[in-house]
Amino acid sequence: MSANLQKLNDHLATRSYVEGYTPSQADVHVFKAISSDLDAKTYPHVARWYSHIKSYDAEYTSLPGSSTPGEAFLGGAAVPKAAAEEEEDEIDLFGSDEEDDAEAEQIKAQRVAEYNAKKANKPKAAAKSVVTFEVKPWDDETDMKALEAAVRAIELDGLLWGASKLVAIGYGIKKLQITLVVEDEKVSMDELQEQVAELEEYVQSSDIVAMQKL
Repeated sequence: MSANLQKLNDHLATRSYVEGYTPSQADVHVFKAISSDLDAKTYPHVARWYSHIKSYDAEYTSLPGSSTPGEAFLGGAAVPKAAAEEEEDEIDLFGSDEEDDAEAEQIKAQRVAEYNAKKANKPKAAAKSVVTFEVKPWDDETDMKALEAAVRAIELDGLLWGASKLVAIGYGIKKLQITLVVEDEKVSMDELQEQVAELEEYVQSSDIVAMQKL
């Protein structure tokens, strides 16, 4: 069964996974229903998620959770309503060949004007970026659970925290690596790093490892 790509894309616009905050069997279930040649421009959030889940291929059988939540995103990709409306406008743009020439030209001009006005009034989607962010503790005695909780407690309009993991950096010390999605016009990464730096009890430093436009 194929995946409903439009529904999945809408879902992943504000989420990192199909269910919860970590990869699960629901992600694997939906992943296997998607072709690797999906249109990244039409479904950018699905493309980002697909690439991320693909990196877990060696762990598919051991990932937690149930595949049941993934069923909601199977059943074929529905044509987006906006796209369907545009197609209707384009198909019926020039009217019938049986209309009187003068009347046909007038109707055509009116339809072109209405079509252009409709396209101009459609709201533009906010530009977003997915960021891989790292936070280093002072030493191996730093409470990493408390550090992560403090980081996730930072709230900014346009900021969405995603999955995280601890990465060993030597001498028993681990750093927090966490994914987040930000609206470019609302969230300043400099401001976010300043707020993280204020967590002086836990944080030694922070770095932006990767940043990619959605």
